[in-house]
Amino acid sequence: MAHKALRGVLMLLVLALAGCDHATKIVAKASLCGEKPLVLISGVLDLQYTENRDTAFNLMSAVPLPSKEWLLLLASGMTLGAIALAWWKRRGQASRTENVAYVLVVGGAIGNVADRVARGYVVDFIHLHRWPVFNVADMAICAGAMLLGVAMVRRHHALTARDPYRSKR
Repeated sequence: MAHKALRGVLMLLVLALAGCDHATKIVAKASLCGEKPLVLISGVLDLQYTENRDTAFNLMSAVPLPSKEWLLLLASGMTLGAIALAWWKRRGQASRTENVAYVLVVGGAIGNVADRVARGYVVDFIHLHRWPVFNVADMAICAGAMLLGVAMVRRHHALTARDPYRSKR
């Protein structure tokens, strides 16, 4: 019973994160679209509305595909599905760190995929100078990916501490 309650809470957190991301994008579009950047810390941080019709860091900008939006949506959806499946497979053994990491990654991915479905692009608005413009979902995905890395290292160390020959196989 406790595991089902935990899963329910985790799913609510995923939806809350995706909702918060969507709400910030609505506010950003309403207040920043067509305006000059809103400077928060001069030379460091400002809010600036952009429509990202590419991947993170514009990795596909050199690819002149006529239906790139559909390809990005398909790739995003498949990646989200793969991560959700990995989380589902780990559901019985996942540590707190892993669960938090998956909440962040899945919630953020849902936020960006929902943008691609609804708008055909992702709304970005947080601009750290010398860095591409990003959004709340991007921050969640990055933080979640780092936490997943930490969880994997911890799990590896725990396994090799129990079986020292495991790392030599």
